[in-house]
Amino acid sequence: MNTRKIVVLSGLMLVLLSLSSFKITSDFRADLVTVEEQEGLVVYATFDGKEDYGYNFITKDREGEDRTLTFQVVKDDVLASFDLNGETFIGTKFKVTFNRDLKLSKDEDNMEDEDETNTIIKLEKL
Repeated sequence: MNTRKIVVLSGLMLVLLSLSSFKITSDFRADLVTVEEQEGLVVYATFDGKEDYGYNFITKDREGEDRTLTFQVVKDDVLASFDLNGETFIGTKFKVTFNRDLKLSKDEDNMEDEDETNTIIKLEKL
């Protein structure tokens, strides 16, 4: 009987510990929830220029196909080191360290929509 209580309590503690590791926070607006923020992701990519919607880099996916990654935000210290607003670094290969912030929001039809913001936190010229 005593062993059974220990096993049940251990299982309950394991479940509570597992659930406490999830990061879900609500914003002040009820229709917006932060789902996930990944820090320190790394990709090797070639700078392709800046557009109105962000900074584009070209990389290869697992099948060897070109893929465009767009970064909506670049830290100020990175922009101070690399002028990504001009054409100087177009065609230059970089090691890009970035954060990806995914947010779920609900549209006017109450359908969930996923918004992704990629932020460059470190850039190294290769």
